[in-house]
Formats: sequence, structure tokens, C-alpha cells
Amino acid sequence: MAKRQRKTKEKWNMTDGNALALTRAFLSMKDSGEMRAFMRDLLTESEIVEFSKRFYAARAIAGSTHYAAIEEATGLSSRTIARVKKWFKHGTGGYRLAIKRWKHQI
Repeated sequence: MAKRQRKTKEKWNMTDGNALALTRAFLSMKDSGEMRAFMRDLLTESEIVEFSKRFYAARAIAGSTHYAAIEEATGLSSRTIARVKKWFKHGTGGYRLAIKRWKHQI
């Protein structure tokens, strides 16, 4: 019987050429229309929905919204909300920067 190979989960490396290319591709988009088109080609609809829910959760956490309200509004698990909160509070500042810049656009 053939032994089943287990996929190892690759970790994101900030210096990886593919990751850098993706970062540059995101930065090359000129407006929200271009970004929406690129995201739709790159991601599945489910991934876009999931990422938008996580960004909502980060914004809600920034506004001190309780987990239960975030869960109800998004359908995210409390585990996912806790992970978003962890990265919001102790990550690299990406959520905070994105929220700050998003607020200036609306």
C-alpha cells in the first residue's frame, strides 16, 4: 500500500520572491476598481468574503465591540475573532494602518 504523503504547511517568508511579487502586484493597482478586479481573479469569492469579515472584525475590535456582536454580524468563530484580535494588538501594525487609511477614504 502506498504511503500517503502529508502536505506540509508552507510559512510565509517576507523575503520570498513570490511573496514580494504579490506585494508589488497589490501596490501596482491604481484604484479600487483595479484592486477589485485583481482580487477577484486571484481569490475565490469565499476567500474575499472571509477576508472582508476579518477586516470588519479588526475594525470592530478597534472600536471595542464585544466578540458576541462580531460573531453575530459576521458568522466568524470566536477563535478567528481571537486570532484577529491577537494580530490587531500584537502584530506588525498592518490592521491598524489599514483601518486608519480606510477611515480617511470614507
